Amino acid sequence: MSLDKSRELYKKARTLLPGGVSSPVRAIKPYPFYTESASGSKIKDIDGNEYIDYCLAYGPNILGHAHPRLKAAIIAQLEKGWLYGTPTELEVRLAERIAGIYPSIDMLRFVSTGTEATMSALRAARGFTGRNKFIKIEGGFHGAHDAALVQAGSGATTLGKPDSLGVPADFTKHTLQVPFNDIEALTDVIERNKEDVAALIMEPVLGNIGPVLPEGDYLRDVREVTEENDVVLIFDEVITGFRLAMGGAQEYYGVTPDMTTLGKIIGGGLPIGVFGGKREIIEMIAPSGGVYQAGTFSGSPASVATGLAVLDVLEEEDVHRRLNATGDMFRGRLMEIVADLGLDYSVCGISSMFKIFFGDRPLNYSEVLRCDKEGYLGFFFRMLDSGVFLPPSQFETNFLSTAHSEEDIERTLAAYEANLK
Repeated sequence: MSLDKSRELYKKARTLLPGGVSSPVRAIKPYPFYTESASGSKIKDIDGNEYIDYCLAYGPNILGHAHPRLKAAIIAQLEKGWLYGTPTELEVRLAERIAGIYPSIDMLRFVSTGTEATMSALRAARGFTGRNKFIKIEGGFHGAHDAALVQAGSGATTLGKPDSLGVPADFTKHTLQVPFNDIEALTDVIERNKEDVAALIMEPVLGNIGPVLPEGDYLRDVREVTEENDVVLIFDEVITGFRLAMGGAQEYYGVTPDMTTLGKIIGGGLPIGVFGGKREIIEMIAPSGGVYQAGTFSGSPASVATGLAVLDVLEEEDVHRRLNATGDMFRGRLMEIVADLGLDYSVCGISSMFKIFFGDRPLNYSEVLRCDKEGYLGFFFRMLDSGVFLPPSQFETNFLSTAHSEEDIERTLAAYEANLK
């Protein structure tokens, strides 16, 4: 496999873009491949190499790349214009569809990214409660805004420490952390900060380090303790929304939060974010209330039109039933491979998300960190050489799409077996 063109382009990119990329996760060492095109389950680089793609733009492409129905929706909207700076019927229609699917959402606001959605959701929760602090889960990722960039493991009962240069400590002093799957730790930190905790924001399934799944009744217990203490529960479903089920993890696990953030799949590959929740909370958002939020590209007609098309396909083609069954089969086959090879690895996942951890099955972030990330990186490059593109980190989720064929899956399983040896 030749990557000569990508290597040369990376040299130029490093002089123009920090690290040669537009997002850190794309900075594959010693250099990334540069994509030329993608269709269905395949992605092709500028050197002409083709890969079966299980990264899928880190989650949005549940229907694969360049799905014809989504492409048609985009083209139809482009013919009418793609940015107006005015309200549109499309945004009202999509809002109505989303609210009809998610019982946790009475009202919502469209934004352009998941980062904007979580940042705005936290601001709304603080404005609604009049409290300052919020709790997040160690290892949970809620975008690159200042209050959420807190060092994992910095402690739930101490001030949060910034996890990035340029973030003043004052910006994170109201951010508390607790481990995933530890209801006792959550209860304790709420008790210690009872008068000033506005919200708990959490991924119901930790998608940015895994997936790491909730154990037993953990999510139900979280709902109970937050409700008892008037803490706004925010489910960050930017990854799991429309992925585990139409109604996301909250439908899958039967737990209804106070607020929800969405992104990725609902835009069909175009930029979008959503935050919504109980009417009395979302009515706090300007111009109906005193919590300010605004954006030029919010409710972009192209993104919203594509979102409507995504929902049509997901519902009409019974996508989740079929894709979740494929996920179960795929993880089962991976478990057989790992067992047959006598490896001390664990296969994790849910729905159409999957991962092999190079270590024991983790229940929280500290256990994820014990897995062999260097061993995984070597495995990633062997898989790439075999024509299979996985996320280039032990700490990222792999995804299946409706575009992955039986042939794709059999080729992938053969590559797993050969490269795990």
